[in-house]
Amino acid sequence: MTEIPDTQPQSVVVPIRSLGPSHRSRIVKHLLALDQHDRYLRFGYAANDEQIERYARGLDFERDDIFGIYNRKLELLAMAHLAFAEDPSLQSCAEFGVSVLKKARGRRYGSRLFERAVMHARNEGVDMLFIHALSENTAMLKIARNSGAVLERAGSETDAYLRLPPATLDSRVSEIVEEHLGRTDYRLKVQAKNFWDFLADVQEIRQGVRDARHKSAS
Repeated sequence: MTEIPDTQPQSVVVPIRSLGPSHRSRIVKHLLALDQHDRYLRFGYAANDEQIERYARGLDFERDDIFGIYNRKLELLAMAHLAFAEDPSLQSCAEFGVSVLKKARGRRYGSRLFERAVMHARNEGVDMLFIHALSENTAMLKIARNSGAVLERAGSETDAYLRLPPATLDSRVSEIVEEHLGRTDYRLKVQAKNFWDFLADVQEIRQGVRDARHKSAS
């Protein structure tokens, strides 16, 4: 995970939506925008472009859950990967990973995505959430520590274990509300971006007509 100063007020609402296969290209673009150090923190090694694209292509949206935060330009500022175990005997376990673009730091996006992932994991019957991070990834470890997770350091790497309480009516309703908010926010941003793109195209056409008239008149 990338460094995320924990400074944003709790009262600020951050729309988060689940991501599906149609978002894969934006996921790739988001991960490729991470610099070498951020890739090292996120993946545990300095992943190159080819490795990142392979990771994104291999995302299983049927098994795992991906969450994201978009800006008005439909740029994926932050994303979290909640990975579920393939072994049926470990279905009550999941692993959390997150990345945040440099320009989006200081807004607690990492913490918000973690809270969203924890809520979803509980509602899916997960009772143990794992976080595997480099020991130098202080931002990720701070999130884990603040959640009450148990941290075990082994040299350059640290594992965190967080016991999750069972799902409740409140957790299920809260997730429905948050997902609806995230999807509505995304839909409005898509409409707004399409509108402004249309206006920009119209403006470009008008400017072309003006230039042509000016050229013919001269």
